[in-house]
Amino acid sequence: MYLCSRFNIGTVMRIIARKKIVDYYTIHTQAKTALNEWYKKTEEAEWHSLADIKQTFHSVDYVGNQHYVFNIKGNDFRLVVVIKFTPQNVFIRFVGTHAEYDKITDIQNL
Repeated sequence: MYLCSRFNIGTVMRIIARKKIVDYYTIHTQAKTALNEWYKKTEEAEWHSLADIKQTFHSVDYVGNQHYVFNIKGNDFRLVVVIKFTPQNVFIRFVGTHAEYDKITDIQNL
């Protein structure tokens, strides 16, 4: 466990590759508010299981191999991440539209 200087309490999720989110909403501006909201809630979370994530985001799905899919902005967009609960890390693997997500053939190995 480490102390987060911003909150000075407990552990929080560390999000790896925020640049992927920023790059995406720079082009797809309609996703910016929803992606920033996801980022803020995730950054402040302390998750240890899928049940914990569902308390923050009801529309998350576990798709295997530590990969989780979040519906963003009423399911207009999808966000795929790998979550490592023990070190409290979230690795962003994919940000895109629902239609782009549907084209992924091997989501567990993104």
